[in-house]
Amino acid sequence: MNKALRKAVIAGNWKMNKTPNEAKALIEEMKPLVKDASCDVALCVPFIDIPAAIEAAKGSNIKIGAENVHFKSSGAYTGEVSAEMLKEAGVEYVVIGHSERRTYFGETDQTVNLRSLAALNAGLKAIICVGETLEQRELGYTETLLKYQTKMALTNVTKEQLKNVIIAYEPVWAIGTGVTATADQADEGNGYVRAAIAEAYGEDVAQSVTIQYGGSMNAGNADELVAKENVDGGLIGGASLKAPDFAKIVAAASK
Repeated sequence: MNKALRKAVIAGNWKMNKTPNEAKALIEEMKPLVKDASCDVALCVPFIDIPAAIEAAKGSNIKIGAENVHFKSSGAYTGEVSAEMLKEAGVEYVVIGHSERRTYFGETDQTVNLRSLAALNAGLKAIICVGETLEQRELGYTETLLKYQTKMALTNVTKEQLKNVIIAYEPVWAIGTGVTATADQADEGNGYVRAAIAEAYGEDVAQSVTIQYGGSMNAGNADELVAKENVDGGLIGGASLKAPDFAKIVAAASK
């Protein structure tokens, strides 16, 4: 991390876990453990948990986010939620383009871009996920793919809007598998993302953008990962469901 140039952000991605009552209990457990953090702390929770999470997080340094957003403000999109709905509910962050959304629900680079623009236009902070599969890595396409995904996601995003963008590098082969990229691999991947932003917006702008690592970061490897120049925090899956583990990751990013 280089905190002189950009913010460190630790964001939990709860995926499809926790009822509203369970969400409240977990946040109450987390609050005293992360209250002294010098990094930004966010929890991105299922839609049904948002009201309970916002209420539980009141008065703390924990910000609440959503796990997805639609690109239209309203319409016949059964099961979807708009950026305006999230904004009015009190959400500050939203995860966009997670590999599980791409794999299971047909998200594409184009829809990721549209969702990102909708979120940014509504004043939300977008955590945009990019990452390669194991096959793509083994074929040597990691740099090409990460740069392409990053530039596609940021199409028509202005320099001003980029201030509300976080990119999360999540190698698909390291999500939910227990396999983590080495610290050097994480730094390399994040570096490709930063290079893509530099190509599109200039080096100074690229140095100001927070780029997280998100492939199975946990309490045991967080220190090594966030010590890398291009790793500005993490998008945390399973470890964000355990208050002590999440607190250790926050502490690593607060050093």
